[in-house]
Formats: sequence, structure tokens, C-alpha cells
Amino acid sequence: MKKFISGWSLIKLYTLLIYVWMFTPIVAVVILAFNPQQFGTFPMEGFSFKWFVKLSRNATILDAFKNSLVLGGFTAVFSTAIGVPAAMAFIRYDFKGKDFLNTLLIAPIMIPEVVLGVALLLFIRWLQQPKSFALLLIGHVVLTLPYVLLIVQARLVGIKKEYEEAALSLGASPFQTFKEITFPLLAPAIFAGMLFSFTISFDDVTATLFWATAQNQTVPVKIFGMLRNSISPEINALGAVMIVLTVSIPLAAGYVTRRFARGSK
Repeated sequence: MKKFISGWSLIKLYTLLIYVWMFTPIVAVVILAFNPQQFGTFPMEGFSFKWFVKLSRNATILDAFKNSLVLGGFTAVFSTAIGVPAAMAFIRYDFKGKDFLNTLLIAPIMIPEVVLGVALLLFIRWLQQPKSFALLLIGHVVLTLPYVLLIVQARLVGIKKEYEEAALSLGASPFQTFKEITFPLLAPAIFAGMLFSFTISFDDVTATLFWATAQNQTVPVKIFGMLRNSISPEINALGAVMIVLTVSIPLAAGYVTRRFARGSK
């Protein structure tokens, strides 16, 4: 019994050390964002919002934030608009090539982003089309669509088909059945998938490096460029903002989704 408890204690300690190793750099970036000095050192010699103020006056950073928000919003809308009907088709209907199409749409989640980025870039070059915002949007939709598809499919599996069949047998049209029965039950998954795709798009850097132009740079690409040129305290402030956004959005989405799910019961 002592060996068993000792073993579990070691596992817990090892897990704790892994989390400390993972999150210590993130916490350090957030703390150093409030350092008033030019160079990040511990202990800090004060507390200041100096770099956040300077960041808010940086026109290129503000443009990058605007690009990221617009791109993330369009990506979420298009991924959800494609993913929801596709998930319903794969779960509710049987047709030739269903498994192949399902695997094809989910495949990008298993392909390294570098490979996916180069492949789409070469395909666009083969079509003799320049890099543009449309290319960036298509690439992000390809990246995020599998997540929406999987989330909505998982929810659809738990919704009994008898509910829809009962509505149809009572004279409701397919559209009315979807609007009054399927959509309310599916709404938490749709909302979660939309927020998930927005967060992935907003935070992506690896594939975006291949698709972004000088006019359509996103915040992660801008951070990468700033790190290549020089190490500025503004990077810590920008990184802190990105960390807060990418953590708070999924947490808020999860909270709202749970409340929505409880309210729809």
C-alpha cells in the first residue's frame, strides 16, 4: 500500500513539474509586461503600464489586431457555415463516399501546419494567383473546419433522431424541424465550434507565415517579425494581451455554452 501511494505521489509530483515547466515562461511574459525598465530583469524595480500605452499608439500593431479580428471573425463564420451542414450530412444520412469525404475534411488536423502552409501556397502559385486576404481566409478555414466538424458531430450523436422524426410526423417541414428541434439542441456545440475556430485563427502563426502579405499581417506574425528584428519590451506587452485573449475566449465560450445547455434542457 505504501508503494502504491508513493507511486501515485511521484506521478502527481511529475505532473506538477510538467505544468510548472510549461506555464512559467507564460507567467514570466505577463509579469515582465509591467516592467518599467527597458530590459526584463528580476526583481522588477517598479510596476508600470508604460509598454501597454506605447503599444496602443503603435499603428502597425493596431492594424495587425484589426486584421486578426477580421480574419478570425470571417474564419469562424465560414467554418461554422460549412461544418454544421457537413456534420449533419455525415451523421444523419448515408450516401456513397461519406467516410471518404469525412476523412478528407478532418485530415488537416493531422497534417503538420508547415506542410499544409507550403501545399496551399504552391497550389495558389500553380493557379498563378497572388497572395491575398482571400488566400489567408481559405487557409484558416481549412485549418479550423475539422474542429467545428468534430465538435458538432459529437453533439449530433447524442441527439436522438426520434425527436426530428416525431416533428416531421406531426407535419413540420424539414426546415421547421431544424429550426425548432435540432438547432436549439445543437446550439451549444455550434457556438463552441465557432469560438474554437476564432481562437485557432487568431493565434495561428506557423501556417499564416506562408499565406500572409505585408498588408495582411496578423498579430502572431507581427510578434514573430518583432522577435527577428529586435527584443523590445513591447513584445512582452503584446504577448500578455495575446495570452489573455486566447485563454479568456475559450473559457468564456465554455461557460456560456454550459449555461446555454442547461437553459435548453
